[in-house]
Amino acid sequence: MRPINISIAGSNKKESENISIAGSGMKNSDEACRLLSCSYLKKFAIWFCAAIFLFNIVNLYGSDANSVSGNTLHGKVTTSEGETVPFINLILEGTRMGTFTDANGLYRMKDIPPGSHTLVVKGMGFVITGVDFDIGDKEVVELHIEVTYSGIDIDEIVITSSPTARGFRYQPDKVFLGEELQKRAEISFGEMLDGEPGIAMRSMGPTPSRPIIRGLDGDRILILQNGERMGDISETSSGHAISLDPLSSNRVEVVRGPASLLYGSSAIGGVINLMTADIPEQWDQGGSGVMSLQGSSMNNMGAGFGRYTWGDESWAAAGRFGYRKAGDVRTPDGIIPSTYMDSYDGSLGVGFDNDRTSGGINVSMGRLSYGIPEELDDPDESAEVRIQQQMLQGRLNFGVSSFFDKAQLRMHASRFVQQEIEKELEEGIVHEDLEIEFDKLNISSTLTIQHKPLGILDRGAIGLNVYGRVMNITGDDAFTPDENRFNIGLFTFQEIPLTTRVRLQFGGRLDFLRATALPNQFSDMNQTRDAFVYAGSLGLNYRPADGFELGGQFARSHRYPMLEELFANGPHLCAGLYEVGSINLGDEIGYGSDFFVRYSNGAVQSEIALFYNYFSNFIIMQPTGESDPGSGLPVVEYQGDKARLYGGELSLGWEITDGLNADLGLDYVLGQRTSEEREYLPFIPPVRFSGRLEYDYGRGWIGSRVRAVSSQNNVAPGENSTPGYTLLGLNTGVRLNSSGQHVIILRVENLLDVRYRDHLTRIEERNYPMPGRNFNLAYRWFF
Repeated sequence: MRPINISIAGSNKKESENISIAGSGMKNSDEACRLLSCSYLKKFAIWFCAAIFLFNIVNLYGSDANSVSGNTLHGKVTTSEGETVPFINLILEGTRMGTFTDANGLYRMKDIPPGSHTLVVKGMGFVITGVDFDIGDKEVVELHIEVTYSGIDIDEIVITSSPTARGFRYQPDKVFLGEELQKRAEISFGEMLDGEPGIAMRSMGPTPSRPIIRGLDGDRILILQNGERMGDISETSSGHAISLDPLSSNRVEVVRGPASLLYGSSAIGGVINLMTADIPEQWDQGGSGVMSLQGSSMNNMGAGFGRYTWGDESWAAAGRFGYRKAGDVRTPDGIIPSTYMDSYDGSLGVGFDNDRTSGGINVSMGRLSYGIPEELDDPDESAEVRIQQQMLQGRLNFGVSSFFDKAQLRMHASRFVQQEIEKELEEGIVHEDLEIEFDKLNISSTLTIQHKPLGILDRGAIGLNVYGRVMNITGDDAFTPDENRFNIGLFTFQEIPLTTRVRLQFGGRLDFLRATALPNQFSDMNQTRDAFVYAGSLGLNYRPADGFELGGQFARSHRYPMLEELFANGPHLCAGLYEVGSINLGDEIGYGSDFFVRYSNGAVQSEIALFYNYFSNFIIMQPTGESDPGSGLPVVEYQGDKARLYGGELSLGWEITDGLNADLGLDYVLGQRTSEEREYLPFIPPVRFSGRLEYDYGRGWIGSRVRAVSSQNNVAPGENSTPGYTLLGLNTGVRLNSSGQHVIILRVENLLDVRYRDHLTRIEERNYPMPGRNFNLAYRWFF
C-alpha cells in the first residue's frame, strides 16, 4: 500500500415565566389548533431527529470505508484547516463509478480498473477539480485529499444569520454593500431599505424613519451595529430615530424571519445589521479612504462624509466624520413644518492582526436634532428632538484550542441622551420647554466560540450574550417609571449535513431577564420581574440541483413587554400620541415558520418566500378613536391578544442582455387577531409591487423604477384606510474612471409629483401627503 497526499488549491473569496397546563379544556378552536400543531410538530421533530441520529450512527460505525481489498482506492477528504468534509461527491472521470465521503470524511471505491485515472471531487462550496492517480492490479491506494472553500462569494454570505459563515441559508436574507449602498443613499435607514421585498418604513418625518419587516416593528426586529445592540431607543416610538447616519455604514445585512437564536429571544421578525469600518478589519499598507457629498431638493438637504485609514503590516488606524443638514419636507401640497434635521458624528478606531489574534477598539460620538410635526395647524408651535451619544466598541478574534479553533468577543457600550422639547413662538421669541428626557446607559457583549466538526455535527458555535441598560426618565411629561434591565443568554447554533445536498440546522437559546421599574417624577413604583425565557429553531437547507436552493425554519420566540407597554400613561410628544400601558400584560410568545425557494442560473435569479407567525399574546398598540382632553392627542392602548401574521415575497432578477437588467418585486402581509372578532392589526403594510429596468454600460448606468402600492382597507378599529398609488423614478450614474474611484449618482424620486399618503406614516394630520418630486445628487471618491 502506498499513501498519497494531495492538496487541492483554490481561490478563497474573501416575572418569572410561569408555565402551567390547565385541564379545563381549550378556550377556542385557535388554541386547540395551535396546541395540536405544536404537538404534531414536536412529535415530527423527535422522530426526524431520531432518524437522523440512527442514520449517522450506521454511517459512522457501520461504514466499511476503512475496509480495503484489491483494486481499492480509499482515503480522507479534509479542508485546508484540517476539518473533515462529510458527504462530498467523488467521481471516477470517464466512468459511472462514484461515491461520497461518510460523516468522518472517509471514502472507499473498489473494483477500479488498473491504469491511470482522474478522481473528480465536487461539492457545494468547494473547488471542483480532478486528481490524477495510478493503480495496479490488486493494488490498494490510499489517497488523502485536501480541498479549499470556493464558489461561495464571501460578500454574499450574510454573517448575521450564520456565525460559521458557511453560506447555507435557512431563511431569506440579503446583503447591501459597495455601489448598491451608494445608489440607495438616503437620510435614514428606513428610507434606504423601504421598498425591498418584505421591508416597509414607519415614519414621523424622514429622520426618525425605521424599517418594518413583514409588518413587525419595535424590538421584534433588532437594529444592530456591528452585531451588537446600538443603545438608542428607536424601537420604542415612531418619533425616535436610529442614531447611526447611513453614510457611516459600508455594509448592511438584512435577515427576514426568525433570528431569535443569536441576538435575543424576541427577534422573530428579523435583524438588520449595520456594519461599519470603524475598527479596521482588512487594509492595505499605506493610506486609503473615501469622501462623499450628497444633496437633495425635496428638503434642501446637504451632507458630507469622509473616512481615512492608514495601515501598517500588522495594525491600522481609521477615522471618520460626517455632517448632514436638511430643511422641512416639501410635498405636492406645500411644506410639512418641523421636519428639518441637523446632525454630525465622528469616530476614531484602531485594529490589529497577527498570526493568532486580531481585533481592535473604537470610540465614537454623535449629535442629532430634528423636528417632529406636532401641532400642524398652529405654525407657532413645534416639537424638536435632540440626541447625544457616546460609544465604545471593541472586537477580538482568537483561538481557544485545537477543537474550539475560532472565537470572537464583541462589545458595545454607550451613553445615549434624548431630549424632547416643545417650542412656541410668542411675539418673536422662541420659548422652549423640556417635556421629557431619556438618559440611557447601555452595554451589549457577545462571546461566540466555533468548534470543528464532531461526529454528525458540522462546524458549529456556542455563545454567551450579556445585555444591560439603565434608563432614567425625567421631565414634566415623563409617562413611565425609570427602568434597569439585565439579560444574560446562552445559545448554540449547529448544523448536520445529511447528504451532499441536504443540511439540517438546529439551535437553542436560554435567557435570564431581570427588569426593575424604579420611582421617578411619574411614579413611586419599585417592582422587579424575573423571567427565564427560551427560544429555539429547527431549519432545513436542500439544494436539489445546481442553482436551486430550498430552505425552511421553525422557531419559537419569547418577548418580554417593553417599558412603555407595561407602564405608560400620558402624552408622548415625540410620538404625537397619548399612550396607555397595561401592567397586566403577559409575555409575548411567538411561533414562526419560514420557507423559501431560490433559483439562479447566471442570467435569472428568483426567490419566493412564505411565512406564518402565530403569537399567543401579541402586544398591540391599538388606536381607541378617542382624543385626550388635556393634550388633544389621540389615545392608544397597549393590549395583548392572540394574533397571526402571514404572507410572502416574490423577487425576480433577469439579465436580459449584457448590461441590461430587470428586477421585479412583490410582497404581501396580513395581520389579524385570532380571537372571535377577527379584527385586523393596526399599521400593516398594503400589497406592494416594484420594478426596475437598468442598463449598465461600464462607465455608467441609466435606469427607471416603478412602485405600485394598493389601497389598505384591512384596518384595525379606529385606524383610517389609505388609497393606493403609483410612483415613478429615474436614476443614472457615471464612473469617471474605469476603476470606479469617482462616482456621480443622480436619482429622481416621485417623478410625476404624485400626491399620496403612506399607510405607515404616523403623522396624524391626514391632509399632509408624503414628499413630492425629489432630485438626489451624490458624489463619492475612493482613494
